[in-house]
Amino acid sequence: MKCLSAVYFSLFFFCFSGYSKFSLANSPNEIPSVTEDPWQEVVISVSNLERASGFFTEIGKYIVLHRGEVSGEVLKYYGLNNDFVAQEVLIKERDSSHGFIRLINFDSDPDPNKMPMRPGARAWDTGCFFSVMLRMRGMDQIYKDAIKLGWWTETPIINYSAFGSNLKIVIFKGPDGIQVSGYERLSPPLPSEFEGLEVFSQPFNIMQTVKDAEVSKKFYMDILGFKLWYDGKPFIGKEKALHPLGIPYSLTNSTRYKAKILFPSKGEFGRVEMVEFMDLEGFDYGTSCDAPNLGLLSIKFPVKNILEARKAILERKPDLNLDIKSINIVPYGDIQIMSLKTPDGANIEIYE
Repeated sequence: MKCLSAVYFSLFFFCFSGYSKFSLANSPNEIPSVTEDPWQEVVISVSNLERASGFFTEIGKYIVLHRGEVSGEVLKYYGLNNDFVAQEVLIKERDSSHGFIRLINFDSDPDPNKMPMRPGARAWDTGCFFSVMLRMRGMDQIYKDAIKLGWWTETPIINYSAFGSNLKIVIFKGPDGIQVSGYERLSPPLPSEFEGLEVFSQPFNIMQTVKDAEVSKKFYMDILGFKLWYDGKPFIGKEKALHPLGIPYSLTNSTRYKAKILFPSKGEFGRVEMVEFMDLEGFDYGTSCDAPNLGLLSIKFPVKNILEARKAILERKPDLNLDIKSINIVPYGDIQIMSLKTPDGANIEIYE
């Protein structure tokens, strides 16, 4: 059984490249981005905080920034009634100032009937977020340690060599639909932003699998003003090979897919990625992406002025419902926040 060939999965190569070499020029008439900052945190709905956080804290050496009760005003913001309570833990890579991971356990009496956002988490199913992406060091040992913690993987570790880069790739599958795409670049050296990487970096990207990548691209560019980093065309493997996203081996040389990667501003962090499978038809879970359901719930982008951001978005898409809420979230304090959905139901939060 072959591993990833040099011509096979160009999508994952772009996740390893330094920004400057592969960024694409945008139109001089491009729409201004509503934010210049990478996403600050990803929110994940889980059923057990300790079980979910161990992969990051025990293996990845993340630190805990905050642990405590979620306020009633935050629960109301998530659309939950007074029957709900919640506990949360906020973790991060030791030296990072963004790319935090907030785990929340929503609970209620009676039973909240939390369901998986993406049952089975197959890549060709659409809706919500699919995985967060981390750079890693020591992939072989990480793999062994993850299995001991009860995590699983989509495939064995895949070795990939192309365009002067030597990589290891695997998707780790944890409890509650948590998926972490791990990338270890063996050579050449990592971009300077990742100097000092010990085990896990902070997340640098988040992936969605979508019904229509062109529609998703237009959402991020035409409504949020994000910049295009990679605009993939339909791709098909020339030979059968192990595929990081779990495409059945017998179909890997007959199934087309394409990817788009965008970001609010130039840099290695805060990217959003969409992958469309053009020949594999799965289920659409785009209506299941809200609390208290289990999985990757949202990402948060900070802005300097939320009223200006709201005005800009509504000028581009007047029919959106963008209510601004005032809530208090540790460690940011009192913030104003609004939320909108991607075409496939994933939640994008914008706050000041």
